[in-house]
Amino acid sequence: MFHKLIKIQGIVQGVGFRPFVYRLAKEHHLNGFVLNNSEGVSIEVQGDDDTVKKFIYDLENKAPPLSRIDSIDDESIDSVFNYTDFVIKESVHGKNPTTLVSPDVGTCETCLKELFDPDNRRYLHPFINCLDCGPRFTIIEKLPYDRSSTTMKSFELCSSCLKEFEEPLSQRFHVQPNACPECGPQLELLDSHGKTIEGDPLLNAITCLKEGKIIAIKSLGGFQLAVDATNDEAVQRLRKRKQRDEKPFALMAGDLRNAEKLATFTDKEREALCSRERPIVIVHRPSERRERSSFVPRISTFVAPNTPHLGIMLPYTPLHYLLFYHPAAGGDFEKKKSLFTSLVMTSGNISEEPIIKDNDEAIKRLGSVADAFLTHNRDIHLRCDDSVVYINHKKPSFIRRSRGYAPAPVFLNKNIPQILAMGAELKNTLCITDKNKAFVSQYIGDLENVPTLDYFKEAVSHFKNILNLDPEIIAYDLHPEYLSTKYAIDLLRSTKHEEQSTLPVQHHHAHIASVMCEKGITEPVIGFAMDGTGYGLDETVWGGEVLICTPTQFTRAAHLNPIPLPGGSKAIKEPWRMAFSYLREAFGNDWKTVQLDCLRQTGKTNLSLIDQACKSKINCPQTSSLGRLFDAIASLLNIKHFNAFEGQAPMMLEAMASECETDFMLPYEIQMEELELFPNYLKSPQNNYSLKQKCILDFKPFFYELIKEMKDGTPVPKLARAFHNTLTHAFIDIAEMVRKITGINDVVLSGGSWQNRLLSNEFTQELIKRKFLVFTNEKVPVNDGGISLGQAYIAANVFEQ
Repeated sequence: MFHKLIKIQGIVQGVGFRPFVYRLAKEHHLNGFVLNNSEGVSIEVQGDDDTVKKFIYDLENKAPPLSRIDSIDDESIDSVFNYTDFVIKESVHGKNPTTLVSPDVGTCETCLKELFDPDNRRYLHPFINCLDCGPRFTIIEKLPYDRSSTTMKSFELCSSCLKEFEEPLSQRFHVQPNACPECGPQLELLDSHGKTIEGDPLLNAITCLKEGKIIAIKSLGGFQLAVDATNDEAVQRLRKRKQRDEKPFALMAGDLRNAEKLATFTDKEREALCSRERPIVIVHRPSERRERSSFVPRISTFVAPNTPHLGIMLPYTPLHYLLFYHPAAGGDFEKKKSLFTSLVMTSGNISEEPIIKDNDEAIKRLGSVADAFLTHNRDIHLRCDDSVVYINHKKPSFIRRSRGYAPAPVFLNKNIPQILAMGAELKNTLCITDKNKAFVSQYIGDLENVPTLDYFKEAVSHFKNILNLDPEIIAYDLHPEYLSTKYAIDLLRSTKHEEQSTLPVQHHHAHIASVMCEKGITEPVIGFAMDGTGYGLDETVWGGEVLICTPTQFTRAAHLNPIPLPGGSKAIKEPWRMAFSYLREAFGNDWKTVQLDCLRQTGKTNLSLIDQACKSKINCPQTSSLGRLFDAIASLLNIKHFNAFEGQAPMMLEAMASECETDFMLPYEIQMEELELFPNYLKSPQNNYSLKQKCILDFKPFFYELIKEMKDGTPVPKLARAFHNTLTHAFIDIAEMVRKITGINDVVLSGGSWQNRLLSNEFTQELIKRKFLVFTNEKVPVNDGGISLGQAYIAANVFEQ
């Protein structure tokens, strides 16, 4: 008789792991027990050697779909006690939880069948869930994951639910959010003042949506604002009230068949759409010919103006499904008879503020936006926005990593100290590390206002609490004015951290390091860090950088030629300013002879004043940003002169370029300058790559020829494509030059500009043709949402040295 102690770590709580172990032990006729503890799951089994070995094999290879096993350790132990059965024991609470928290998961097929089965006691119950689906991350207050540690603790189980909860073979055994209409959360429909609207909340909400009203719906991670996507007036009203002028709204379709009527899906896009994570998937609109067809449902033009893409998701809560298929309103789930073509389903917030999670807060802050509130009395402990993905190189890439994915960790190639990395200013996430795991938070947003900063602080506190970690090292962005940086410094002062336990990290190095962390790369790479803004070591605005990077240092091997950023941050929202700046660089004082719409966005007197400001370097910092170069081209080609949201002009420029297939290019220059050596994190200038000069990519010749082409009547799509072609070839030239000098063959792409699929795909293909190895982000966003992971990775390696 063998007696084994088995310890399992990973996502093994709240995902049906103990009942799985119970059934497996019974199947193998083993005795013993299983229990949850702060480290994961512990099992003791008694049986013959071969049977125990088969049991351990099946543990790893037949685990529940929502679980993730990171380690299985087993050891033989001596025991005088002989078990006569296999049982599930109560959880053991320890001081240092190391188990992983499961993300929230979309409603499974089993629960959907019960939801629409008139003979089931959970028929039309909007909070149905089981071992394989439902809320997890957003309702957990602390670990271990027991009902008393969740926001379900106030709901006492009825006798029927309690029986399921205690039955090891039940699909709802120890499912902490388990409940039914008798003992679970209840829906309520409120008016804009918070007063109850009498009648069936769901049916009344459906009626409101059909009447063109805006409904705030309490979902898994916060409130969502919904309107009928076919109703122009309703969508416009939502835009005005939410203060969101042009940024696209996401759509929710009732099922895959209806989603495919709205857009064109590849196999990989379809797979992402239907995954249990249920992200918003960015896909192409139908062709114009198909869009005019009567078979394609009409969508309001105000849903996603000026873009060839749509963001589409499928329902992920029972409540969503009932809005589309409630039988009393005429829906039929089995026949896929949907009550709506699609619904706009956007975050419940005022533009640029965090998603709202609490009922009282929603009434207070969204009372002027929503006509009614479909809410309930199950609290959301931690807000969590919808995730957004697109398919790039046949793999899902994150624009926003949040619900469904957070807080699943990125696994590291070694154990590192506990580090808290504060992330960037825009698209902020934070990262906390523990041993070989980096926990990247859900999407927090742009840290440009007090509510979002409060949410950031809330997330820091929650992650430290739920993981029971007290980070030894704090990493943050080098930019002194970022709110995350200021918070980090305030935190350091309040906790009296030693100076050596803090690290300001350069933005673009963090971008490249985020990929190195994902891929376990420790050797030098050529990093193309391309984005809109990052604080440079020379105190200028970087953003078009080619860096030789290791996990502890970087050298600036190449960059775009720096030019003035007229008006500072104003230029980010007004691309015509960058068009003007590039024109004055290309034409000198002759810029006044250029007759283009981009120079008509303000008066001649103002242009002269801006010209003088550039000469005098007054509120005109130098920038090497690729994002600002995209802005300039978009304005110069009369595509977009004012950004209604971040990245709008570059997105429209990419869309225009995608309309044309051409190899047409325009000239550029690569000049050589003396290499700058900046003190890196190890407090001394670093250059171990035989570099003596750096490359400067100069686009003045490009602009000069572009004006000629425009005067000759060359079509705008061809010129937009020429810009992308020129960038690709210029970057290839630089990659080849740097490889020739350094011998480095690995290229890493990171930064928000690589969300441009046209540029990313063409550059990657050209690199591969030339035998480079190419890496980019897959587990975190390529944009600033991945910065915190890179900061943590750099800090870990710097402090190791």
